[in-house]
Amino acid sequence: RGLALGLGEEPKYRKVDLFRQIQQAIERLYHERRITPVFILDEMHLAKDAFLQDIAILFNFEMDSTNPFVLILAGLPHLQGKLRLNQHRPLDQRIIMRYRMGPLEKEEVAGYIEHRMKQAGAKHPIFTPSALEAIALQSRGWPRVINTLATTCLLYGYQLKKDAIDEEMVRMAAEEMGY
Repeated sequence: RGLALGLGEEPKYRKVDLFRQIQQAIERLYHERRITPVFILDEMHLAKDAFLQDIAILFNFEMDSTNPFVLILAGLPHLQGKLRLNQHRPLDQRIIMRYRMGPLEKEEVAGYIEHRMKQAGAKHPIFTPSALEAIALQSRGWPRVINTLATTCLLYGYQLKKDAIDEEMVRMAAEEMGY
């Protein structure tokens, strides 16, 4: 229903009608307006089997060479195993590209944080080199942990009225988060 609303449609009541309505809206975007919609479904490792089966049906367009959409399924690594089950084989076989993101290297963590800070509008470095190194060590390079740890550090820095985030604030944040 949310997908239909997002496509500007008033959702139909019956599932079969709703699915057809969504498919037609996607086809209209693609063929009439020359727009390729991108659907990003996160946390798919938590998706129930019935939902994965619905996705396979919903995004089953009768086209041989092109798809009128891009579907990105994001989730933890065990999503791949889930998709390889027989009941999800139709969906798994439609996946064109797979990407597994591993942890960042220590040098990449610093660049990642600095980039995100610039995107947020920071005019000068906020994390000291030792803080960046501590975040890399505590997070083991996992982006989600890096984000949470860096955000917690920024909150500490704000509360303590600090101009820079140092290694001690990273230690406090990591301790609070149980790392």
